[in-house]
Amino acid sequence: MSAPASRPADTDMTTPLLTTRRGFVAGATLACSLSALPAFARSGAARLADDALTLWYDQAAGPWIEALPLGSGRLGTMVFGRPAQERLQFNIDTLYGGGPYVADNPKFREALPQVRTLIEQQNWQAANELVSDALMGKPMKQMPFSGAGDLMLDFPGLKGAARYRRSLDLDSAVALTTFFDGSARHTREAFCSAPDQVTVIRLEVDGEGAIDLDLGYRHPDYQPYGGFGDTRYDAHGVVYVGAQWDHRESLLADKRPASLSVRADGHDALLIEGRNASAFGIPGQLGYALRVQAVGDGQIEAVGDQLRVRGARRLTLVVAGETSYVNYQDVSGDPVAAVRQRTTAASAKPFGQLREDHVRAHRALFRRLQIDLGGHEANSRPTNARIQGVPQQADAALAAMYVQYARYLLLSSSRPGSQPANLQGIWNEVLHPPWEGKYTININTEMNYWPAGPANLGECVEPLLKMVEELAVTGARTAHDSYGARGWVVHHNTDLWRATAPLDGPLWGMWPTGGAWLCTTLWQYHQYNPSPALRRRLLPLFKGAAVFFLDTLVDDSKGRGLVTSPSLSPENEHHAKVAVCAGPAMDRQILRDLFDATLQLQAAADDSDPDFTDALRKARARLPADRVGAQGQLQEWLDDWDAGAPEQQHRHVSHLYAVYPSEQINVRDTPALAQAARVTLNRRGDESTGWATAWRLALWTRLGDGERAYKILQGLLGPVRTYPNLFDAHPPFQIDGNFGGAAAILDMIVQSWGGEIHLLAALPKAWPKGRLHGVRAHGGVELDVDWADGRLSRVRLRGPSRQRVALRHRGRRVEVVLDARGQGRIDPSAFASGA
Repeated sequence: MSAPASRPADTDMTTPLLTTRRGFVAGATLACSLSALPAFARSGAARLADDALTLWYDQAAGPWIEALPLGSGRLGTMVFGRPAQERLQFNIDTLYGGGPYVADNPKFREALPQVRTLIEQQNWQAANELVSDALMGKPMKQMPFSGAGDLMLDFPGLKGAARYRRSLDLDSAVALTTFFDGSARHTREAFCSAPDQVTVIRLEVDGEGAIDLDLGYRHPDYQPYGGFGDTRYDAHGVVYVGAQWDHRESLLADKRPASLSVRADGHDALLIEGRNASAFGIPGQLGYALRVQAVGDGQIEAVGDQLRVRGARRLTLVVAGETSYVNYQDVSGDPVAAVRQRTTAASAKPFGQLREDHVRAHRALFRRLQIDLGGHEANSRPTNARIQGVPQQADAALAAMYVQYARYLLLSSSRPGSQPANLQGIWNEVLHPPWEGKYTININTEMNYWPAGPANLGECVEPLLKMVEELAVTGARTAHDSYGARGWVVHHNTDLWRATAPLDGPLWGMWPTGGAWLCTTLWQYHQYNPSPALRRRLLPLFKGAAVFFLDTLVDDSKGRGLVTSPSLSPENEHHAKVAVCAGPAMDRQILRDLFDATLQLQAAADDSDPDFTDALRKARARLPADRVGAQGQLQEWLDDWDAGAPEQQHRHVSHLYAVYPSEQINVRDTPALAQAARVTLNRRGDESTGWATAWRLALWTRLGDGERAYKILQGLLGPVRTYPNLFDAHPPFQIDGNFGGAAAILDMIVQSWGGEIHLLAALPKAWPKGRLHGVRAHGGVELDVDWADGRLSRVRLRGPSRQRVALRHRGRRVEVVLDARGQGRIDPSAFASGA
């Protein structure tokens, strides 16, 4: 449930205080609205309403997966809410290991024909060995996304923390911690501002008492590989070790790397300057800097490698982070100059203005969508208790919050000018995270952007589009040098440096269709946000991706059509206990979408290239069709090998791409193939890793089975697959489960495929009444949908003027033409005669 529309955007802003360079001068009265007061000061009804969009807890965070995330796209911050020693953990979106590099294997081009021959001969082990030796990139791994370290805020005079509460308000993107120390009330706010590109921490004390603070920096290499604090797992899920109110951690200053410098940068600022790490033989080439500037009414000074504050009542800390990254082949930037400029400019603003600018920019995007599934009484319980209660306790409001939390995470980790959201969005506490925290494009990166269209956050796709434009450049080198082909290619992973060679080994890396899937993801973005300008950017990317396959597809040895070779069905071994193969189902499905979209883009742009168009149509016609195996399943490979695969409940369901996110297989047009997809899903099982659970949820939703989808959703929302801060538990943390799960929840209510908008297509009985306003559909149409007793009660539409929109509900299709203002509505009784 979203915040009431009647709440003004600026009613929770504090009145700006007059400032000088050294601090805030008490010259104005601090004014707060009801929504800005601590929870214990509000009425029960007001608290329940606010908490519909609020993650809240009655104890501080212990391990990292209990902390609350903030982000501006470029800068990420995790807030722990510890009273006596606050920990603020930082990330910069371009802080990766290594530097510009080329991983293409020089043996690739010569060995490629021999690999193909071995595959045709079904000499699987020899093919696998040759792929490993001659086709895999050098180095075999990609560069890791690294943490930027912690600011540790020690409060030496603090003695207690009564009536404690910490929260994250998704509607304002502000983290709040409140507690009492004796008669003194402490209030701490934190937000990560996109307009000012800084993290702002505001500390206030009312009553007797003052803010005494020692602030220092801790390098991220204090954590072992994997990180995530003191988390452990058992048969029932994740066991969390929370913090006492006084949870002190050492700065470990004696273990800082030699490349790190922490020093005073003026009387009221601390500058942290360092270099990134070498990784897998690639030297570290990035410089990075963090700068924290303090503005307050107490005594502020930088002493050695610490910032000290004494006797303050109001204190604002402004933090900026930057690297020397300019682009994937240029690391000549000046991060120190950048952080000085940002912190100086932001510190010159009154705190109230910083907060107002931040909240306004956030709400301009966040408030586009509202979702209410009922169950508001659950909002009175702490968020971690609600997660622990699923599925034993029904919590429809948690599912609604899960959608809004995913929207919040996408807004915070992917904005124009930033890098795309990676495996962990933008939040990671260690130097070398699991799976390097990079861009895995055989599912995970694409899943990150599944909700962008329907959740009405199209702007968040811009970083992904820019990354694909850069991959088209580096991927052209790989296409030419490795395959002797035109166009561009990228395999199953990439990183900040836009590496495109196959990596990680033959089980994962020898998959040439990653770039094509990125293209079809951008095509979905276009479906939700069509525009001529976007089509102009997409066309050369799609043509380049398509022409690569025109040059590299080969004739199947059994005469079944054109296939990719070598390839694999992502991360899954077939009957020969290797992954390498030719023409897996997912490749064929992705290429159908790529070729179709390319032809549509050509037609829309009146792009006259008859030879290319004719070749593309002929190749499209020769792609082998999807097949149903002997067990009634949708075949994962061109041959019926599914029953012999060593892992029958494999996490990937790659061959069901055609069901979701594609629409090639659907319940309306291809019922036999849809049934085969159900057989496959039943064989794979409902329980898997976090992101794989989200994909199963989306697939059952698209197949119209709301009850099966709801059952899987309960597993996703519960403690096995969701951490206390609502992060997805792969485990460990991977953000794609959050995004995939949110997209599937929206799809349970409104689906776009087959030229129609499908209403309540997979609505479970557990949500008999609700509303979804501002959801986006294909064609750039927005809908407000209300339902009661499981039936539509109101449908309103907004979109391009005079656009014809087809809707389907309960088996009946209804068309409406939007008026001159681009508005329309449907009487729900129009669907009453449907099946």
